[in-house]
Amino acid sequence: MTVGPIMTDRYLLAPFFLDEPLPGLESLATSDWRVCRPELPESTIQERISAIHRPLAELVAEAVEAGERPIAVVGDCCASIAVAAGLARAGVEPVLVWLDAHGDFNTWDTTPSGFLGGMPLAMLTGRGDPTLMDAVGRAPLLDDRVVLTDARDLDPAERLLLEGSEVRHLRDPRDLLEQTLPGGALWIHFDVDVIDPLDAPAVLYPAPGGLRAGRLEQVFRQLAERRLIAAISHSTWSPGLDPDGQTRQVCLRLLDALLGTDP
Repeated sequence: MTVGPIMTDRYLLAPFFLDEPLPGLESLATSDWRVCRPELPESTIQERISAIHRPLAELVAEAVEAGERPIAVVGDCCASIAVAAGLARAGVEPVLVWLDAHGDFNTWDTTPSGFLGGMPLAMLTGRGDPTLMDAVGRAPLLDDRVVLTDARDLDPAERLLLEGSEVRHLRDPRDLLEQTLPGGALWIHFDVDVIDPLDAPAVLYPAPGGLRAGRLEQVFRQLAERRLIAAISHSTWSPGLDPDGQTRQVCLRLLDALLGTDP
């Protein structure tokens, strides 16, 4: 039995990779989806990203306040900052379960690449550059309300930063079913690259290994049965790398599993 009330799901789409449009995601949106398509300023990358995050946060807050569950489909993990801000504005402080092949726990001091998309979980917990968090008025999440799952590909200094935190790191997503998670509703964020690239190859930064899609689907269905999932954010596949639609199909099936939709 699913814990908590049955909610209407509100699908939200932000078809951008950081500050670059991803028009290939637009085909997901049916007439009842809310799509975030702001005009972006000619400015820095962080100001352009924040111009996307602010209206997305509003859409998340509006959904929650209407008694709906926000399902945010986004092009990169930094958009999770907008989801966190929207949930907080609506008075929801859930436990964050973050599923990703990478830690996304870098800061400017630890990153070997300088890739902003490898920093959002660090930002969400109050580490590193606060610019994106400040732009949406979001206070950091407490480490002990965050569970990072998989993260099989960590940079050396990123690993040290994570090990020195109180963020719980479960290396196998199946451990989510065995561990006692913090109380309260869950916000599930999953990046497509958490899936073994044999099943979901259309990603920009594939990491060998990972749980196969069928097993991850089983985890998601059991998780949805045991706990109230109050919000979901999904960092998607790269449409230009998915000509046969294989990765898209896998990801949508996993979303259905988290929603408790019959297969």
